[in-house]
Amino acid sequence: MFRKTLFWLHLSAGVIAGIVILLMSATGVLLAFERQIVQFADRDLRVSAAEAARPPLPLSKIVAAASAAAPGAKPSNVVVRSDRFAPVTVSFGREQTLFVQPYSGAVLGPGATGVRRFFEMSENLHRWLAMKGEGRDRGRSITGAANLVFLFIVCSGLVLWIPRGRTRQAFRAVMLFRGGLRGRARDFNWHNVLGVWAFLPLVAIVFSGVVISYPWASQLVYRAFGSTPPKQQQQAGGGAKLDLPALDRLTDAARLEAARVAPQWRSLSMRLPFPAKGPIPFSLDEGNGARPDKRSQLLLDPATARVVEHKTYAQQEAGQQARAWLRWIHTGEAGGIAGQLVAMLASAAAVVLVWTGISLALRRLSRALRGQ
Repeated sequence: MFRKTLFWLHLSAGVIAGIVILLMSATGVLLAFERQIVQFADRDLRVSAAEAARPPLPLSKIVAAASAAAPGAKPSNVVVRSDRFAPVTVSFGREQTLFVQPYSGAVLGPGATGVRRFFEMSENLHRWLAMKGEGRDRGRSITGAANLVFLFIVCSGLVLWIPRGRTRQAFRAVMLFRGGLRGRARDFNWHNVLGVWAFLPLVAIVFSGVVISYPWASQLVYRAFGSTPPKQQQQAGGGAKLDLPALDRLTDAARLEAARVAPQWRSLSMRLPFPAKGPIPFSLDEGNGARPDKRSQLLLDPATARVVEHKTYAQQEAGQQARAWLRWIHTGEAGGIAGQLVAMLASAAAVVLVWTGISLALRRLSRALRGQ
């Protein structure tokens, strides 16, 4: 009776949320190697060796040049890199990003706009079903619920997968692909085999998606590691006016400190405008952006440009560390190229799981209507 009840719950959940899960899984495949593809598409933005021989301009001039190329928009984030051949990235909210040559101040443009637009559309579909404006909250609630349902489907599927007759032959039948099958037998075999082999990565991907979707799930992660969930904080920024001279002074000090505490640092980012009160935060990254243990934060005094504090990953509570990893576990980037490949294959498996699951459900319905 338990197995039968679980089966019908599993089937019903798949039918109800199947289309949304299919869309999220398909876009998950497309987004798996977004970072590497965008970097490759932007390869022409690299600075030449002759240009890099010149001293870099003050960051205030670079931000001013980018602002002039985006009239009416306000800069919200700046990223400088230790790589002397890399451009400076200036963002204007989520709407626009410009790359600036750090030695001449020439605005190199928004990069590979076609590639970025493709991934932006895929991400919008993945996160909130491509809804716009106020509809995004509704779309986010739908994808969040689908994530939660999918977690139940994956976990219940493992229980249903265990054959009643626990023999070697029975396990082989649901763990290995069998040739020559058609129709229902083929769908059943694919559904079981992919469900078994993709179980662990799918649990990691879907569970992290649930945590990202729901604050209560995020709080559970903190408590599971014995940490107190942080209170929601207002975003950094909020200064009435962008202080360009202070930007130069603080950025120079942050670069010197970055070279001292992390000689292998790769990027330094800051949100604009700076906070009206308190120390100025700079995000320091020694990796590619997908490793929380390679990231830290420098807090500088706005008046003296002296470092007030260097917040490292090791200083964080266990709950905060675990929560930081889940964002990158969701995309597979926490495991590097291999992790991204596993995430892509697991997402592709999820597409087939939804397809075969719906197919099996329709075949069952057809037989029931025929009285078989």
